[in-house]
Amino acid sequence: MERVEKFIDNMPQMDLMRSEKMTLVQLIIPVESAHRAITYLGELGLLQFRDLNAEKSPFQRTFVNQVKRCGEMSRKLRFFKDQISKAGLLSSVHPVVEPDVELEELELQLAEHEHELIEMNSNSEKLRQTYNELLEFKIVLQKAGGFLVSSNNHAVSEEWELSENVYSNDDYVETSSLLEQEMRPSDQSGLRFISGIICKSKALRFERLLFRATRGNMLFNQAPAGEEIMDPVSAEMVEKTVFVVFFSGEQARTKILKICEAFVANCYPVPEDINKQRQITREVLSRLSELETTLDAGIHHRNKALTSIGYHLTQWMSMVRREKAVYDTLNMLNFDVTKKCLVGEGWCPIFAKAQIQEALQRATFDSNSQVGVIFHVMDAIESPPTYFRTNHFTNAYQEIVDAYGVARYQEANPAVYTVITFPFLFAVMFGDWGHGICLLLGALVLIARESRLSTQKLGSFMEMLFGGRYVLLLMSLFSIYCGLIYNEFFSVPFHIFGGSAYKCRDANCSDAPTAGLVKFRDPYPFGVDPSWRGSRSELPFLNSLKMKMSILLGVAQMNLGIILSYFNARFFRSSLDIRYQFVPQMIFLNSLFGYLSLLIIIKWCTGSQADLYHVMIYMFLSPTDDLGDNELFWGQRPLQIVLLLLALVAVPWMLFPKPFILKKLHSERFQGRTYGMLGTSEFDLDVEPDPARQHHEDFNFGEVFVHQMIHSIEFVLGAVSNTASYLRLWALSLAHSELSTVFYEKVLLLAWGYDNIVIRLIGLAVFAFATAFILLMMETLSAFLHALRLHWVEFQNKFYHGDGYKFKPFSFALITEDED
Repeated sequence: MERVEKFIDNMPQMDLMRSEKMTLVQLIIPVESAHRAITYLGELGLLQFRDLNAEKSPFQRTFVNQVKRCGEMSRKLRFFKDQISKAGLLSSVHPVVEPDVELEELELQLAEHEHELIEMNSNSEKLRQTYNELLEFKIVLQKAGGFLVSSNNHAVSEEWELSENVYSNDDYVETSSLLEQEMRPSDQSGLRFISGIICKSKALRFERLLFRATRGNMLFNQAPAGEEIMDPVSAEMVEKTVFVVFFSGEQARTKILKICEAFVANCYPVPEDINKQRQITREVLSRLSELETTLDAGIHHRNKALTSIGYHLTQWMSMVRREKAVYDTLNMLNFDVTKKCLVGEGWCPIFAKAQIQEALQRATFDSNSQVGVIFHVMDAIESPPTYFRTNHFTNAYQEIVDAYGVARYQEANPAVYTVITFPFLFAVMFGDWGHGICLLLGALVLIARESRLSTQKLGSFMEMLFGGRYVLLLMSLFSIYCGLIYNEFFSVPFHIFGGSAYKCRDANCSDAPTAGLVKFRDPYPFGVDPSWRGSRSELPFLNSLKMKMSILLGVAQMNLGIILSYFNARFFRSSLDIRYQFVPQMIFLNSLFGYLSLLIIIKWCTGSQADLYHVMIYMFLSPTDDLGDNELFWGQRPLQIVLLLLALVAVPWMLFPKPFILKKLHSERFQGRTYGMLGTSEFDLDVEPDPARQHHEDFNFGEVFVHQMIHSIEFVLGAVSNTASYLRLWALSLAHSELSTVFYEKVLLLAWGYDNIVIRLIGLAVFAFATAFILLMMETLSAFLHALRLHWVEFQNKFYHGDGYKFKPFSFALITEDED
């Protein structure tokens, strides 16, 4: 045993097996070099600061004014970004790299740019509003004139060509309508009109309200404006309608104007004289032309200013984010009593101590400080954060584990094994080398475009897919491997590794009244023999194979989990966990399900017809009965009795010894201390730093015993339920295979049976759609989630606590745009 322990101790350490060793450090930084020191530490990104001002609100902290200034600059930069986006311009992909400017200088520049932009926007908005009003006035003049003057056939002239003698007094009665006679100024009837323009969506409600308000004593005419007009409030193009309301009386006029105001209908005066209308139209067109020129010049000047800002925008945003992060971090530090130094504490990996010290020395030198930064290691009571150094390949697997819970400091990391076991268990459920090749092509495309996609802003689904590109790669490779074992290419078997070992006893294996297949030569060298496909015994054979394989894989992975609990206990020097947790768990699991796995392997090797269901059931019900035909090897019955007794002994072994031993150790540790404390001073009691005294006060035997009982019951029941849970490997593999077979035989082959090319193409399209969306997307997601559950529940609960917290260093590289 000692040799084994020495061998384990001498094994080289794995980078991912245990989290990095961390240490708590204290920094005493002179005020003059504090900003530069924190900046250099942010560039290094290997120190996680503790908040020493947690009891203070954000407004009570030292550097709150600097944080506010940075927040205000961030607001201005977001304003610039929105303006650039609205103008349809693009900020420079390769920004101009300039030497860093001071924060005060940048603040002045941003204030000037903002003031200039706001002024330009205000002027542009006023000009645009004036332009829109003139445009509406022009349209109202054109359309309303048609209501006031009509031709002999009472049709509105679209080109607004009016004869000069419409309003002449000589033949007015013959050439004008009755309404126009009423509109003449010399007429004493008092009929008047109001013209204007309104949004098309409000026109119907507007007309109804006018009718009700005037009790029908009005005439409402309307015509579409013919072009969209920009709404000055929403800056969107909207359709509008020109209207003319004819009425009589001052009271009706007041009501109509109030209704126009309520509906935001713009009213414009249209003279009755044609000559005046034409004169006003010419003036409006002239002013519109001038305004268009002015607006274009203003837009050009504004775009030029925005383009100039866009060249520096990325650099400015990065700088402001960094400055805000620095001051947020400085707010986590404390001033010492002299107000000349800042005191900070934080966690860092042991390997990073030299780099941190070098960065602090550089900060002292660059800031011309007379006093250096004091850096020293502190003793820590609390548990350190967990930090794993990952790369592009291992990061996705670590994220899968961390989604369940971050590893406790220095406990065994499941991600080391998840790199292989996760994609392999996925492939067991997804095994088809045709589908695996499709997944492989997708993974290779993502990996080939890695450098480009990593710099782009992706959607949520695409970002998730890109983040798991290496998981997808291994999943596809293992799917190809398992597909070759199952001998399935889109559910079709191939004679890849030679000829079949079986032949049909009758004309057709699927219709054979006898066993169907006869073995006539050596077994197929790799994977499932292709002759099983379509035979009468295909489903019973594959069911038996995949079900037994699922149990073997499940028992193997659960044993790995329990073995890792041994390494955890050994690392943390917990002999109690080894003797009263690891040993009984191994005995219980392998006495029952390890024995079942052994029977499966012996049955495969010997070709026995023994019923394993019967063996396992009667191992519990009547262990002393003769096995008869179900006996697989000599001495099986006494071995089953011994294993059953061991499993029964393992349950109280897990439950009782550990709580009572903990109670005994606790009592011995504090025996006599109570009386010894009576002789000490009150001061000594108050400052005693012994953590064991806290342990003494917190120790509760009942709580410990209940916790151990729950843990033991959970393991005993879980050993059964978890083994059954691994049968999902068999179920999903069978479902995937059968779905693939249905789509191939009932869609593709059925369509191919017709001589019509259209039917064949439709069948091929349906088969491709079903393969892509059902088998490659839905089935992939289903197998992924089931593999995730097997790792989180069945594997990790044997050894993984997952109650740690992640190492989050202060790093400029981790600052995102969302933090603005």
